[in-house]
Amino acid sequence: MDGIQLDFGKGYIFSKYIPKNIPPFDRVFDLFKDLLTHASGDVDEAFRWLKMLDEEYSIFTDDYSIDDFEEDLKKKGYIKEEIELTEDGNSGSGTGKRLLTAKMETALREFALDQIFGKLQKSGVGNHRTTKVGVGDEKDGETRSYQFGDDMALINMTESLKNSQINHGINDLQITENDLIVEESRHKAQMSTVLMIDISHSMILYGEDRITPAKKVAMALVELIHRKYPKDTIDIIVFGNEAWPIQVKDLPYLKVGPYHTNTVAGLELAMDILRRKRNTNKQIFMITDGKPSCVRLPDGEYYKNSVGLDEMIVNLCLDKAVQARKLKIPITTFMIAQDPYLQQFIELFTEYNNGKAFLTGLKGLGEMIFKDYEKNRSKTI
Repeated sequence: MDGIQLDFGKGYIFSKYIPKNIPPFDRVFDLFKDLLTHASGDVDEAFRWLKMLDEEYSIFTDDYSIDDFEEDLKKKGYIKEEIELTEDGNSGSGTGKRLLTAKMETALREFALDQIFGKLQKSGVGNHRTTKVGVGDEKDGETRSYQFGDDMALINMTESLKNSQINHGINDLQITENDLIVEESRHKAQMSTVLMIDISHSMILYGEDRITPAKKVAMALVELIHRKYPKDTIDIIVFGNEAWPIQVKDLPYLKVGPYHTNTVAGLELAMDILRRKRNTNKQIFMITDGKPSCVRLPDGEYYKNSVGLDEMIVNLCLDKAVQARKLKIPITTFMIAQDPYLQQFIELFTEYNNGKAFLTGLKGLGEMIFKDYEKNRSKTI
């Protein structure tokens, strides 16, 4: 028996279960997905790293080579080859650049979800608890007597039959309206979320890769919402010198740039997106290293200051925090840097918005975002 050794003198001794007969493709595929995420979707770069790891750890064998793995990726529809044409329209050498397919982009989101949140199944509509009791679509375990107009689907037949036996006796089995018991239910709120991701150069400074964990969290959160909360919406924006929305399919390719941090532009865009949403529950999640260093002036020029915290830039950020609070849009900031002066700014920003902040490193970032997303469901519709 795998995982259990029998010792009749002392009882059971449990050892680590090591699954056998894993197909060679599956054994390498998870590693390759992780490399793709770090390589921002660059298939050629991921293969270069895979070869380096193979040289050190002997990942492949004579029976299953890296070329076999690449061929399997193509056969299964995870990567494709795009022929590069010359200026005269010919295919040149016939070799092309390896690219991700939509199937692989989905696989990367699912991989991020499993890494961060664990395996979750898709559920029905909404699925966010509220404090409002009544004719909803989620049973909460509470029961009450039937009232005219109640949905017949909410009748608890076990409790109703029990009432019938008590009221009429076991020999005269009948069910009247007075015997019926229904189960209480709760409405499921819908949520519109904008996830802001800082892609300024500081997100990879000092040898710390902050963008890859942020990217994984974004992919996992998108996949979580699509599976578990299908009526919710999530929009993703990135902000550097400016802010712009990106599509879900673009997440694996996300990179930092030679940008400053225009937090004001990110907040303006996030609020503009949420103003157009019909449901009342709205929120902004912001993943950043915490330091706003750029704004666009009325004349269209950029004002940048990377030294410390600029008073003008800070005040404009605080103005946006107040504006979001007036619109009843809470901002939850995940600040992935430890500098005390940046933490003080985020605490002040959070106070102005009446939102929340997590002053943290990269460890546990996904779990914190998930817990906060769940907590924000306690709103009535």
